[in-house]
Amino acid sequence: MHKKPKEPLIHMTKRDLVPVKNAIAIRAAAILLALVVCGVITALATGLNPIEVYITMFSGAFGTSRRIWIMGKEIAILLCISLALTPAFRMRFWNLGGEGQILIGALGTASCLILLGDRLPNAVLIPVSLLAAVLCGAVWALIPAVCKARWNTNETLFTLMMNYVATQLVAYFVIVWEVPKGSGKIGIINQNTEAGWLPVVFGNRYLLNILIVAVLTICMHIYLMYSKHGYEITVVGESEATARYIGIKVSRIIIRTLILSGAVCGLTGYLLVAGSDHTLTTTLAGGQGFTAVLVAWLAKFNPLKMVFSSFLLIFLSRGAGEISTIFGLNKSFGDILTGIILFFIIGSEFFINYKLHFRGHESKGGKR
Repeated sequence: MHKKPKEPLIHMTKRDLVPVKNAIAIRAAAILLALVVCGVITALATGLNPIEVYITMFSGAFGTSRRIWIMGKEIAILLCISLALTPAFRMRFWNLGGEGQILIGALGTASCLILLGDRLPNAVLIPVSLLAAVLCGAVWALIPAVCKARWNTNETLFTLMMNYVATQLVAYFVIVWEVPKGSGKIGIINQNTEAGWLPVVFGNRYLLNILIVAVLTICMHIYLMYSKHGYEITVVGESEATARYIGIKVSRIIIRTLILSGAVCGLTGYLLVAGSDHTLTTTLAGGQGFTAVLVAWLAKFNPLKMVFSSFLLIFLSRGAGEISTIFGLNKSFGDILTGIILFFIIGSEFFINYKLHFRGHESKGGKR
């Protein structure tokens, strides 16, 4: 006689489509719970008033008009990188080479500004350096794309390795162009002439960066959601076999999509060099090529929703830095709070997509 298998204490099932208002309520509850947990940890670990800590975080992002503009610039850069990675991710091509593609785009921009800064007028130098940045980023993404399309190489490892090569290339040219010699850094490029710099718009140097990324966000949304190319990217991502069956040339889609992804990363490098930082370093991207992966995932690869996820991560980052400065805490403490909040936000996605069932709890009619 066979024993009846014991029912597990807890099991889960996938939910049907959750209404938008319910999904928002779950995420809001997760954020509130995260704030409570962070407050308890703050009080126990530091003895500080959690409310004062949260007010300081808010002040770090919105305390002055300059802070608001800086946050807007940082949101724009992170959003631009996220937009660059999204077409590849929707195709299930895991492009983790955003850092390298940004650095190569920045290197192309810096090359034009340094070598052509005193030879071309700004009206010519700006589009030339922009074209160089976009082409450099596109070529850097094209290399792993071709290898994937032709020989089915592992795109994750390939793009990661390309990051290291790009970093060393930038390091080499920083030494070649260092000012002064022996300093190991370039400094501000064309500081006296501002040759190749993006113009100031309405008295703010960061506004043009923000406007460019805003337009790009709308264009990318239209491209992915309503164009034939966007449809082909989605089909390839869902099933390469299905894509081939209906006549889509998968190799061509991979190469075309990665050219677009790399080109937008190159544009990000251009905005960093010509639009805001005006210098070239190996840490110019600041790890945002990897942060952008989280931004894209939180937004479900939707360009418009990425505006909000980019805002959230930059707000938390700037707030964490502010509480470390004001209260004299280790920078890691602010990062701990940020990590806890993100953990709860990411965890809330589980409860949006799945439902937990407990042993013995059955609904009417015997259905769980």
